[in-house]
Amino acid sequence: MKEIFGYLRQYFKDGNKKVWVLTTLLVSLLISLNYTIGIESAIRNYQSFWVRLVAFFSLYAFVFTTCYGIQFLLSGKVIPYKKEFFSLLLLCPFLFAVKISFDISYFFGDSVTVYPWNKFLRLVFNWPIKCILMLAAIYGIWLWGKYKKPVAGMNGNFNWKPYLLLLLCSIPLLAIAGTMNDFQHTYPKVKNISFIYSYTHHDFFYTLLYELSYGTDFLTIESFFRGLVVLAFVRYVGKDAILPMAAFYCTIHFGKPLFECITSYIGGILLGVIVYNTRSIWGGLIVHLGLAWLMELFLR
Repeated sequence: MKEIFGYLRQYFKDGNKKVWVLTTLLVSLLISLNYTIGIESAIRNYQSFWVRLVAFFSLYAFVFTTCYGIQFLLSGKVIPYKKEFFSLLLLCPFLFAVKISFDISYFFGDSVTVYPWNKFLRLVFNWPIKCILMLAAIYGIWLWGKYKKPVAGMNGNFNWKPYLLLLLCSIPLLAIAGTMNDFQHTYPKVKNISFIYSYTHHDFFYTLLYELSYGTDFLTIESFFRGLVVLAFVRYVGKDAILPMAAFYCTIHFGKPLFECITSYIGGILLGVIVYNTRSIWGGLIVHLGLAWLMELFLR
């Protein structure tokens, strides 16, 4: 735990306060707009995959590139004029826009099986399939850019104890969130499969299957945001990769409860600082996945 506080202290000591303030103002403005006029919900309501893809890409690319623009403009640091940097600057928003926009239900229609199993299969396979595809894309990018191994911070050498302590310290936030109506409406996610219980005799098995599937989405998130969006960019901008990642990360929470969206920006910075110093995503995964599964247990 002392190590983590040391990482944070050094990060804020070295950082540019003007960059933090302007980036945070941008994120705050976007959060206000989203929860006022419904940016994310409007995009999701588009029926066409291609329209959703372009809209999400535009949102993510705007936030990501603008944050880097703020960074270079106010810090006075030299822009890394490398094709790999500019390619990643657009490729990362594109990859996540594909992940969000892609509807796996196309592969689990009535032609595969009948209700309720087609709906259940769609829900259970959605996250693992997207996780596999994202990990494959990240691996390909790592080979293309010849970035330092391990790939996307999948390093087994880390001390897990501080992260369990950090997870325990986060429980009060979870307790606060549990009293909010929007959290109670959104979580637990497992209620999405409540329709299956009247067709089965082994509810625990189907619940466990769903929760394990849900867990794979956090591997996707951590490997993408902390692995790719931080560690690949470290080559070009060092620890300045953290704040644009946190802003980008916040925008993917626009469809979540407001409190979760706001804290995702702070949490993104925290997890970004950790992965920058440890070069491992596993600590962040412990905290992130641990919180998600605790919400599944306590918000029933």
